[in-house]
Amino acid sequence: MSTEQHGERIRPDGPPHHGEDRGGRTARQEVVEVIHTYFDGLHHGDTGRLGQVFHPDAIYASATGGDLRRLTMAEYLPVVEGREPPAARRELRRDRIVSIEFAGPVTASARVECAIGPRLYTDFLSLVFLDGEWRIIAKVFDSAPLPSPELLPKGI
Repeated sequence: MSTEQHGERIRPDGPPHHGEDRGGRTARQEVVEVIHTYFDGLHHGDTGRLGQVFHPDAIYASATGGDLRRLTMAEYLPVVEGREPPAARRELRRDRIVSIEFAGPVTASARVECAIGPRLYTDFLSLVFLDGEWRIIAKVFDSAPLPSPELLPKGI
């Protein structure tokens, strides 16, 4: 599926890199790589990996439960570091990319899902392409109790 962007068609593999040599990788492949690193960081509680994929000025936000929780990366990464990661609890890793869309050559959005503990998280990740790499600039999410395994979306 393609979309129109200022009279230019954006390919399903993401926008062109405007002549940059990206080692043969598409923008979509690069964004997928960032998301997989994000999933790895969450599952292992690895703030180093998360620090690689989040822009330093990124925000983390949720209104789950009716109250806004908004954190900077300086506030969010210590939270991750201070909790027992799912891998340490021997939790089965369950995550998937639901969709990726490009607004243009430097802006993308991804909807992803992952199960951590007894909850299923739906994350909306906004990504920007700066200084030659894709980084998450915003994570807005909601969570709900994890349904029984037979009701989980395929791929989770």
